[in-house]
Amino acid sequence: MGSKPVAVYLGLGSNLGDRQSHLDKALELLSWRLRIGKVSSIYQTEPIGNIEQPRFLNLVCQGYTRLAPMELLTLAKGIELKLGRTPGKSNVPRPIDIDILFYGEQVIETPELVIPHPRLTERAFVLIPLAEIAPDLVHPLSGKTIKELLAGVTEVQGVFKWAGD
Repeated sequence: MGSKPVAVYLGLGSNLGDRQSHLDKALELLSWRLRIGKVSSIYQTEPIGNIEQPRFLNLVCQGYTRLAPMELLTLAKGIELKLGRTPGKSNVPRPIDIDILFYGEQVIETPELVIPHPRLTERAFVLIPLAEIAPDLVHPLSGKTIKELLAGVTEVQGVFKWAGD
């Protein structure tokens, strides 16, 4: 496989158990299959949707992979299971959540996988850490940089850099 690795961006979140430990472990497991590039600071964020749950810790990491998009999704879901996530429901507390935000400049729309992540442009808890490590990354659908997308988000309260408990 002489193909060049693709730059990917992943969003990681945890709001159950030892949240920082879950993020660290997920990054470690990802690093077995991806070359991890930049990793953002960790942010503590308010839950969205079901607000009756603990706050999240979120970060965004850059990685380089030769895995195809579906293989990367399988890897992410496998790590979620390994760290105790129950598949199925969304908007429930979970030890780990791994979202593929970008896969190179590809636009993918299948029932299992949509890239770029469909709700990325309205989520401060993704855009803030992403802007920290890749402010000039261009969203392949809107043509806007992450910095520009973040400037367009009106609701940024509830996202704070986390210093540890």
